[in-house]
Amino acid sequence: MAHGYLQQFARDRAEVYSAGVETHGLNPKAVLVMAEDGIDISHHTSNLVDEYARLSVDYVITVCDSASERCPVWIGQTHRTHHNFTDPSKATGTPNEIVTLYRRVRDEIKTFSQHFINEHIA
Repeated sequence: MAHGYLQQFARDRAEVYSAGVETHGLNPKAVLVMAEDGIDISHHTSNLVDEYARLSVDYVITVCDSASERCPVWIGQTHRTHHNFTDPSKATGTPNEIVTLYRRVRDEIKTFSQHFINEHIA
């Protein structure tokens, strides 16, 4: 979700990559709630951060505490930013309650992403 919003807000001013410390595949509920807000992430993939280890990157954003603790270190001018969002994939409850959580987290990620781009990407 963060990748979708960061790319939307940055437009052509930044190239956004998305990866994790584990792969889980594309979550259909995340695809659904992002589509509700006009962002198509259905083509995104679940990549490991190691795939990008040789790239020179300006910013690394981690969105959960586990990823922050396990994220590799980039040498150079890389700045790390961390914001722990609730992991909606671990939600329990009725289908409606679960989708409601996905929407809440989506909206939090959208706000974070807009603020990050406004602050860091000229």
